[in-house]
Amino acid sequence: MAQVSEEREDRVDATGEEPAAAPGTPGPADTGAPAAPEFPGTAGAAATPATPETPGRSATSGAGRNPAAGTAAAGAIPAAEKTPDVGGAAGAGAIPAAGETSGTGEAARLSAAGAAEAPAVEPAPEAKKASKAGRNLPAAIGVGLLLGAAIIVSLLTVRFLFIGIIAVAIAVGTFEFAGVLRRVADTKVAMIPVLVGGQAMIWLAWPFGREGALTAFVLTVLACLLWRLPQGAKGYLRDISASTFAAAYLPLFGAFAAMLVPPSDGVGRVLTFLIGVVASDTGGYIAGVLGGKHPMAPTISPKKTWEGFGGSLVGGVVAGALTLSLLLDGHVWQGVLFGVAIVLTATLGDLVESLIKRDLGVKDMGTLLPGHGGIMDRLDSLLPSAVVSWLLLSAFVPLG
Repeated sequence: MAQVSEEREDRVDATGEEPAAAPGTPGPADTGAPAAPEFPGTAGAAATPATPETPGRSATSGAGRNPAAGTAAAGAIPAAEKTPDVGGAAGAGAIPAAGETSGTGEAARLSAAGAAEAPAVEPAPEAKKASKAGRNLPAAIGVGLLLGAAIIVSLLTVRFLFIGIIAVAIAVGTFEFAGVLRRVADTKVAMIPVLVGGQAMIWLAWPFGREGALTAFVLTVLACLLWRLPQGAKGYLRDISASTFAAAYLPLFGAFAAMLVPPSDGVGRVLTFLIGVVASDTGGYIAGVLGGKHPMAPTISPKKTWEGFGGSLVGGVVAGALTLSLLLDGHVWQGVLFGVAIVLTATLGDLVESLIKRDLGVKDMGTLLPGHGGIMDRLDSLLPSAVVSWLLLSAFVPLG
C-alpha cells in the first residue's frame, strides 16, 4: 500500500492529474465518497475519482465548489456538453472526450486551453435588401433590346415576318402556361388542339381577318372537347375550361396583333401598338421605382402603385399622340384617346397575369428570358392591348 501511495503522489506531481485507481484499491463505495456519474458512451473509461463530499452538501453540489470547471470534477463528460464557457476547466486538468476509454491514453484528452478556444460563432451577414426594381435590370434591358431589334428588323424588311414572331411567341407561351397548370394545379390543357388551333387562328387572320381567327377558335374549342373525352369524367370540366381559356387568352388575342400587319400601313400600325405598350410599361416602371408609395392593388400586385399608373398614363398618352399623328396621319386627340386606352388595357393585362400567378403560387410563368421570366410574363400587357389597338386603329385610321 505504501508503494501504491508513492506512485500516486509521483503521478500527481508529474501530470497534475489523479491517476486511475489501481486494481485492489478501494473505490468510492468503499471510502464513502459518492460514485462519479456515468455518461453514455463512457462505460469502461478511466474516470477521475470524485472529490470527497463535504458533510451537509449533496452529491450534486460539485458545480458550486468549482463554478469554472462545471461538472468536470464528476468525471468524464460528453463532448456535446462542452461550450465555450468551460474555459475555467483548466484547474480541473484535461477533460476526457465523450466515449474515451482507458485504451486511448492521455493523447486523446483535450487540453484546457483547447476547450477554452472554441471558435466563436460569427453573426450571420445582414440579408441584402431586394432590389426595388424586383428584377435583374441589366439582363432585362438587354433582353428587351434584343427582342425589340428582332421586331424592328422584321417590320422594316418583310413585315409579314412579324406574324411568324407572333406565332412562335404564342406557341412558347402556350407550352409555359400548360406546363405550370400541369405541375401546380394538376390541370391538363389539350395541348395538340390548342397548339394547332392557335397557329390556325394567327395565320388565318392574315388573309381572312377576324372571321378566320374566330372560326379557328370555335373549331379549336370543339377539338378540345373531343380530345379530352377518352380520359373520362374526372376533371373533365376543369381541363376543358383551362384549354378554352388558354386558346382565347393566347392565340385568339395574338391574332388581333397579326391583323395589324396586312394593311399597306401595317408597319405604322404595329409600331403604334408596340410603342404605346412599351411607353406605358416604361413610364409606369420609372415612376413606380422613383416615387411609388401608394399600392394600387396590394392583394394582387403589391409593387404596382398609383404613382406608377400615373407614369404609365404620361408615357402612353405622349407615345399615342406622337405615333398616331406621325406614323398614321391621325389626329392628336385620337392619339391621346388611344394612349389612355392602351394604358388601361396594358395595366389590366398585367394585373390579370399577376392574379393568375398568385392563384397558382408561382413567381414567373417560365425562365426563358433572363430578367423577365418567361414569354408569358412579357405577353401579359401586349395580348389585351392588341385587341384594343386593332379596334381603335380600325376606327380612327381607315384601312389602306
